Amino acid sequence: MLCQFTVKNYKSIRDEVTFDMQAAAISEHENRIIKDQDGEMYLPVSAIYGPNGGGKSNVLAALHTLVAKILRPLYATEDNEDKVLLQKRIIAQPFAFSDSKNEPTEFELFFRTKSAEYRYILYVKRDVVIYESLDRVKLETGRRSALYTRDDKGIVLKGAFAKLKVSDDLSKTLTLLSYLGIAYKENAVVKDVLNWFQLGVKFLNYGNPIQELRMAISTSEDVKHLMLEMIQEMDLDIVDFRVEEKENDRIEVFTKHLVDDVETELSLSDESSGTKKLFGLLPFIAASLLDGTVLVIDELDAKIHPVLLCHIIMMFNDMNINRHKAQLIFTSHDLSTMNSEVFRRDEIWFVAKGNAQNSKLYSLVEFKNEKGESVRKDAKFDKQYLEGKYGADPYLRRIIDWGKVNA
Repeated sequence: MLCQFTVKNYKSIRDEVTFDMQAAAISEHENRIIKDQDGEMYLPVSAIYGPNGGGKSNVLAALHTLVAKILRPLYATEDNEDKVLLQKRIIAQPFAFSDSKNEPTEFELFFRTKSAEYRYILYVKRDVVIYESLDRVKLETGRRSALYTRDDKGIVLKGAFAKLKVSDDLSKTLTLLSYLGIAYKENAVVKDVLNWFQLGVKFLNYGNPIQELRMAISTSEDVKHLMLEMIQEMDLDIVDFRVEEKENDRIEVFTKHLVDDVETELSLSDESSGTKKLFGLLPFIAASLLDGTVLVIDELDAKIHPVLLCHIIMMFNDMNINRHKAQLIFTSHDLSTMNSEVFRRDEIWFVAKGNAQNSKLYSLVEFKNEKGESVRKDAKFDKQYLEGKYGADPYLRRIIDWGKVNA
């Protein structure tokens, strides 16, 4: 699970912002939260809203950059086809409109596996590592321990890593976590940490639906069954689909339609763009729910019918369906789901831009108006958002009354 993510000095994000998946102590939809083995509670869903150009995508991009920085060296040593992760350099772009452009980008990530909670900190100046550390808390015992620190004075390995050896000429652009993943991939703690980065969090890009489908479609009947359930929820006439493996690792997908008791098979390439998008999205949704992973999607509502959007959110909210502690994090412009029936207040986030072009991130549950009053849990969230009462006006690039946003 993703517990909390903090970033500073990244693209439009000048000042430190924190995206928190810990459930707030509020009395709404208390049956829709993930309760971990030690009693800690986390959110299954969070949505980020804001105007175009406000920086909401940069929050997700920052998390992706951190994950890619760690995974690229590992994938470069393997037969991997992820072109994004295999690009020559992973660059953390600093905020450009102040002296911040000469300062490091700072990341802090709290995440959980089945056995432990970890805190990973990384400071990078574009692609050069300035500082790095990793700490662990065992969930069964609550025992806390530092695993390593790395700064300009050197590397100190501690606790479970104390007996490991690190090369004296470690590249300044290589994270120590990546190095450990290459040199000690069979170490139990290293494997536990890197399994989360490799398998525990997934990013979905709508750029190439067919490529996404090739990566996502599996032989799992469970995934297929859940996909067909979601398709039928949309009241489409698709009753089945099949996948054919082609040469050069290509696939072709065929959809089976039932219209007036007549079955017809079509190639996915002949389907509408909306149906193609669905087949690029639904395998990831199904796999996330079945595997208990964190799924991060920019603009989930793009070309997705509001009924399906709501259905997907509610599947993650339903602990009878979401039995493996999956989490869905996405950006959206769709207001049909921005209401108290679908979301808790701590699951709604806003990104607004100040006059200095810096993005600010805050949740609905922490927002207060000029009188210091919190938003009521039964408020009309969508209506008040459109009225600009939450600071992140959907139609303005800049905030007229910056004082509405908590300091």
